[in-house]
Amino acid sequence: MSTDPAAELPFFYGCISRSDAEQHLKLAGMSDGLFLLRQCLRSLGGYVLSVVWNLDFHHYSIEKQLNGTYSIAGGKPHCGPAELCEFYSKDADGLVCMLKKPCLRSPDTPIRTGVFDKMRDNMLREYVKQTWNLEGEAMEQAIISQAPQLEKLIATTAHEKMPWYHGKINRQEGERRLYSGAQPDGKFLVRDKEDASTFALSVVYGKTVYHYQVIQDKSGKLSMPEGTKFDTIWQLVEYLKMKPDGLVTVLGEACVNGKVTEKTPSLPANRRAGPNGYTPPPRAVTVVPKAATAVPDSELLPMDCAGFNPYHNPNEIKKFNIQRDQLLMDEVELGSGNFGCVKKGVLRTDAGQIDVAIKVLKSDNEKLVKDEMMREAEIMHQLSNPFIVRMLGLCNAEHLMLVMEMAAAGPLNKFLSTNKDTVTVENIVNLMHQVSMGMKYLEEKNFVHRDLAARNVLLVNQQFAKISDFGLSKALGADDSYYKARTAGKWPLKWYAPECLNFHKFSSKSDVWSFGITMWEAFSYGGKPYKKMKGTEVGRFIESGSRMERPAACPERMYTVMTECWTYKQEDRPDFKKVEESMRSYHYSISSKAKPEEAEAAAEPTK
Repeated sequence: MSTDPAAELPFFYGCISRSDAEQHLKLAGMSDGLFLLRQCLRSLGGYVLSVVWNLDFHHYSIEKQLNGTYSIAGGKPHCGPAELCEFYSKDADGLVCMLKKPCLRSPDTPIRTGVFDKMRDNMLREYVKQTWNLEGEAMEQAIISQAPQLEKLIATTAHEKMPWYHGKINRQEGERRLYSGAQPDGKFLVRDKEDASTFALSVVYGKTVYHYQVIQDKSGKLSMPEGTKFDTIWQLVEYLKMKPDGLVTVLGEACVNGKVTEKTPSLPANRRAGPNGYTPPPRAVTVVPKAATAVPDSELLPMDCAGFNPYHNPNEIKKFNIQRDQLLMDEVELGSGNFGCVKKGVLRTDAGQIDVAIKVLKSDNEKLVKDEMMREAEIMHQLSNPFIVRMLGLCNAEHLMLVMEMAAAGPLNKFLSTNKDTVTVENIVNLMHQVSMGMKYLEEKNFVHRDLAARNVLLVNQQFAKISDFGLSKALGADDSYYKARTAGKWPLKWYAPECLNFHKFSSKSDVWSFGITMWEAFSYGGKPYKKMKGTEVGRFIESGSRMERPAACPERMYTVMTECWTYKQEDRPDFKKVEESMRSYHYSISSKAKPEEAEAAAEPTK
């Protein structure tokens, strides 16, 4: 699972050293402005731009900032590494020269993966399984939706999987292990300092063991005294294998801790016990440090809240028939519609009480609404995905009641319109990526939603969205690609694709069009699409080739996805597999992985 936004660039070489970069540039001819991009070893998510000028090499660090942008120290911010390189190909803006010619990787030169890249996928799965007790599809969905945040968390404990990490041993025990067996120069190990405040590095040189304290600054960066600063201890170790940076020698052979392969990554110290026996992690701190900070609720990962999987096994509770005495219903209405109203309630089970939303059928016109509600229940009963509201069952008592998961923060459009000051664009991208994952799941199951809109995206909390309201949904036959409605009925025309308006044809591709409208609502912070146009006016507007303009807060790349969703011809429109990939790529590219650090030299020319 590659999450590097530079992975598609033909001049990106991955985790190569400075000397390797210079060798590639030499072989490519050393012309002025020749350049390549490589992974930065110092900061998570960062890069280094290596450029030739006047037969010399210049290396510029590209930092990933807290807001998700990329910039060379003192330079302009850019939304991705590709955009940054394109900018400097037109304007030197502080570099020794403009970027003129990319040093392209040859077909037999793959992108070199770093030490963390090689172990990341297994660690992510191990961590999600251990922390949230998720397996199979639920695990994959959790990893995909939150990979950037999870990777940052995993990176801070990755050293625990390294053969050179020996944990809590004292100086004497470190020396004993290093003197055991051969003692080549550079043989080393890393251990926790005896006061557990940071790390100590012990290395052999001339048959003598030297001990170094790893310094941690106020921002959490790690370094040797007066040395280069790093986000994690494993990055520091990899760097010290190439440069001594103040040590008596470069690091060489690892003194192997034989037990390391049996270890699973530890959970940071301030994890707190959560509901139903699972324990969520804290929000990521930059390093493993021994002191983590408290986290605002608005920053919790979906898996951190009870709503992600509020019962060990949904099928233990999910029964099609729920008895009336199992339900406690509040008078508080969460919403209402043609069918009746939705009320807050509690479902009592053998495992305890669970907050639920109860869709209550109103009495008038009961037969038609009851049939519609039963269809919705049958559809929802078949669906199981973290980003779709789960149906827990039906209760047929004084009224027919559909019992569903609670999403207490309410509809997306209302939440955004009342919380404009606290919801960031990155937050919206995250939520809409989750919606695309839920819709991709529906597409794979051959379901057409037919009513995707911001009002039907419910929030468990500010970071966790679920698709709801399946009253208009249809399950297509295995050989069917679309459903044709016989009558128009009360349809949300402003959310419908041209083929829905013109021919009453509905498919996953028409849901894609609706997803584009839902994106527009989200990036407009709950704005109403097409302003005051009526349904017929919207039809003429679309037929003329016009589309809604980009909302002020919407990034260009998200507007591009939006307009692709509004492709007129259904066969040319992307499917949700493609849409989800686009949302994921952008979400990963802007998710913060590193704290901003003190300003450092923009360039490091090699003399």
